Amino acid sequence: MIWIYISIFFFFTESWSSPQGNTNSNTSVISNSTSSPPKVYVYRKAVYNLGSVVELQCSNRTWIKTIFVIWNIELKHKKCRISFSDDGQSGDSCNDGKSLRNNSIGQSYLHIPNFSASDVGAYKCESVYTGGNDNYITEVDVTAPPDVSAWLESRSNKMVAVCRAERGKPAANISWSIGGNDSVTQQQDPDGSVTVESQLEIPEHMDPENLTCIVRHQFWDQEKTLVPKLKEAPSMLWILIPVIGVIFLLLAGFAVIALKKVIIHRQCEEADTPSKSPPTEDVEEVEPYASYVQRVNSIYN
Repeated sequence: MIWIYISIFFFFTESWSSPQGNTNSNTSVISNSTSSPPKVYVYRKAVYNLGSVVELQCSNRTWIKTIFVIWNIELKHKKCRISFSDDGQSGDSCNDGKSLRNNSIGQSYLHIPNFSASDVGAYKCESVYTGGNDNYITEVDVTAPPDVSAWLESRSNKMVAVCRAERGKPAANISWSIGGNDSVTQQQDPDGSVTVESQLEIPEHMDPENLTCIVRHQFWDQEKTLVPKLKEAPSMLWILIPVIGVIFLLLAGFAVIALKKVIIHRQCEEADTPSKSPPTEDVEEVEPYASYVQRVNSIYN
């Protein structure tokens, strides 16, 4: 009897667990079959010279076959979008001179005039045309030439040559016409440019006139050569001019303050003094004109 109950128990247990496993399996398959494939972007890098005209192309399809083009631009200080469709609708939230144009064979490109450091960033484009689409992300950077200078300094009875390449992007390369104990330092500027400075201690037996500094940068077709010259001491006249100017301004300020105080003091004195009415003269009253009557003495007459 016990074996009969055990057999019935196992029979119901297997029949209950079997449908649950089939249900979970079907749900997983449906979920995977309905998921859409992710959008694939082709990654590119591009570097352009400062001040140049840039043309970024998203697709080689002609404009006749293009349905729409969208450029999502991520710059350092802002994000914006430029778009155009075949039905004539367009959008531009950048408002900085960038525009969509077509070349001579009808291919669309993004036009960037006078490329600068503010145009550096990621340019994501999506071009949909008849039969497919193209998606690209272009990381755009700028090449800027450095400002170069060279001079000689006297330090502790030693002559030191200094060569500097300021605000170049990427960093410039500095070398000397002779080998020696030189030290190179680099400073990163906030806008991404780099300032490079090289210092060379000149041997005592060497004439500084024969020393040259060579600066190379990918913006230039040729290297720059500089001859460092001794920095002249500032003239005493240029030191005295600002000192005299400061003294003059101080004296003028004191004079104005003193004049204001005198005017205020006089105004206060006039306000404190009581007003006096002019003195009146005692005028004797004069009676009106009286007629003179002469009496005639009849005795003498």
